[in-house]
Amino acid sequence: MSCEHRTGFFQIRRVKEAQRIQAGSRVPTAHSTCSACMPVRAGQECAGIVTSNGGCPPIYTSLKGMGLVSAAFKAEDLLKHRNANLGIGHTRYSTTGDSELQNCQPFVVDTLHGKIGVAHNGELVNAAALRKKVMRHGVGLSTSSDSELITQLLALTPPMEELDVPDWVARIKNLMSETPTSYSLLVMHKDVVYAIRDPYGNRPLSLGRLVPVSKLHSSGGGEGDTEGWVVSSESCSFQSIGAKYYREVQPGEIVQISKQGIKTLSVVPRPEGDPPAFCIFEYVYFARPDSIFEGQMVYTVRQRCGRQLAIEAPTDCDVVSTVPESATPAALGYAQQAGLPYVEVLCKNRYVGRTFIQPNTRLRQLGVAKKFGVLSDNFAGKRVVLIDDSIVRGNTISPIIKLLKEAGANEVHIRVASPPIRFPCYMGINIPTKEELIANRPEFEDIAGYIGATSVQYLSVEGLVSAVQSGISFHQDKDERITNSNTKSGRRMGHCTACLTGKYPVELEW
Repeated sequence: MSCEHRTGFFQIRRVKEAQRIQAGSRVPTAHSTCSACMPVRAGQECAGIVTSNGGCPPIYTSLKGMGLVSAAFKAEDLLKHRNANLGIGHTRYSTTGDSELQNCQPFVVDTLHGKIGVAHNGELVNAAALRKKVMRHGVGLSTSSDSELITQLLALTPPMEELDVPDWVARIKNLMSETPTSYSLLVMHKDVVYAIRDPYGNRPLSLGRLVPVSKLHSSGGGEGDTEGWVVSSESCSFQSIGAKYYREVQPGEIVQISKQGIKTLSVVPRPEGDPPAFCIFEYVYFARPDSIFEGQMVYTVRQRCGRQLAIEAPTDCDVVSTVPESATPAALGYAQQAGLPYVEVLCKNRYVGRTFIQPNTRLRQLGVAKKFGVLSDNFAGKRVVLIDDSIVRGNTISPIIKLLKEAGANEVHIRVASPPIRFPCYMGINIPTKEELIANRPEFEDIAGYIGATSVQYLSVEGLVSAVQSGISFHQDKDERITNSNTKSGRRMGHCTACLTGKYPVELEW
């Protein structure tokens, strides 16, 4: 991902990267692609779409802009894409690469067999070595984004490809052999889009079906209702463009999407014995609560985290509340398990962006100051247990506690529905240095005193993993359309907890 991006069908998941193909549909591709990007909660820095008429040769049209999707794209600009019948899109916040328009995706390059468009969500663990390798081939790089590396590697002719016959599966497999993780990709060529997920499944990628509006909320229905196919980092983007969740792209899977429908071309295995490594932080914070991963809704997982937290870290209080909004499901779960009333103590200003993904500390701190109002009638004179989903740098929670105490709370106990974050992420989440993390600073020894809380306790790593994985086994056999060659006996569970434990799923290269 060269940064945390999301794709979303038509508009482009996550969401981070989004893409959509129409199969005889009259739904405008550009407007659909843009609409899919807007539900995505990440990606405040820039957004881009690339559409194609699917002709021979295809005509590609690009549109990119800085800021949120609503600011980057104007209605008159989308008119240039009105004749397109497929497209990919992307929203970005940078984890690598500068916050500049030149790093905005999707990237489009010429290859021996015509133009390709590429959108990437993730961050390559061996980007530095790959940059040197690409440059040794005489290829210049125009951006600091590792997503451009992916584009250039796909443009290189693999050894097994015949000179005049494009073999995109071979090119994609060649790319996957060069870098183990972390990426979910959309590659557009002529009238086809390829959806690819790395063998560890570190970043999410979901498939959806465009259906008639009358069928959108009905249960059942076969593929005969399908008007087109979409792909997104998060399934939450589907409904806004008239699509229904179909399934996830499996770890290592290469899916071809065309007018004929979807087809699995290959599943690239992980090294023998390695489990999957889906990012557990997607469940904790990053994903929208109505997204579906591994057959379970994120909201439900967060509720289980809250229940487990109440078991591990009970407290003698009067009311349970939350730091809105991503911690709300966990707070409800905590209240249910503890038998305490849930009340709202904070009113969120919905016109302020997410503070965690602002690119620098000053902007994050200013965001916190404008973000919340206090509902003092609900808690004045009471002991409050406040549930948060995570404490990364500690910039947000301290002023919130101060607000509550000044508004009349007798006590403010903090319970965190995830373990302390101690290690940086090198696979697409913006946690760049250990020094920034509150759990690694001397103040953590007395974190309650440092942030002004009555007490602070965290969910254990074991408790988080249990809450996440207890719902997967129930759904595990629901969709066996894909024979996953990553295991001999079907799917395995596994999650990346590197930011919590320091155990990375692959060896990092510098």
